[in-house]
Amino acid sequence: MVFKLNISDKGKAWKLETESEFFVGKNLGDKIQGKEIKPELEGYELEITGGSDSAGFPLYNELPGLNLRKVMLKKGWGMKDNTEGVRRKKTVRGKTISTATSLINLKVIKQGSKPLIEIFPEQNKPKEKKTNAVVQPALAA
Repeated sequence: MVFKLNISDKGKAWKLETESEFFVGKNLGDKIQGKEIKPELEGYELEITGGSDSAGFPLYNELPGLNLRKVMLKKGWGMKDNTEGVRRKKTVRGKTISTATSLINLKVIKQGSKPLIEIFPEQNKPKEKKTNAVVQPALAA
């Protein structure tokens, strides 16, 4: 099972994949040490802020456990109509991370000694510009 991690820090997101079973059993809002994820993240403290399962159902902080449930929601969570009094049932997953979870969002609480730009240099490259030049075949003489 592979967890996709999104580590956010001051408006920038860093992506990482891990096969570690470390996250199973953790809840939203738990704080973890960066060295548990990757040795280069020594000194970092991270908070689990959200996630979703393989089908795209989000983790919901007010729902204990790890099962799927339909809950009545007033706002957010894909609600397009935010008029007063509108409620809708949405399927969400409990706040506990399980093997069904595929994406975990983390927020940096405490910086380590090495900046994230140096830890993830491949994600710091500028995007390449795409050219729309048409290559014409050589004419046979």
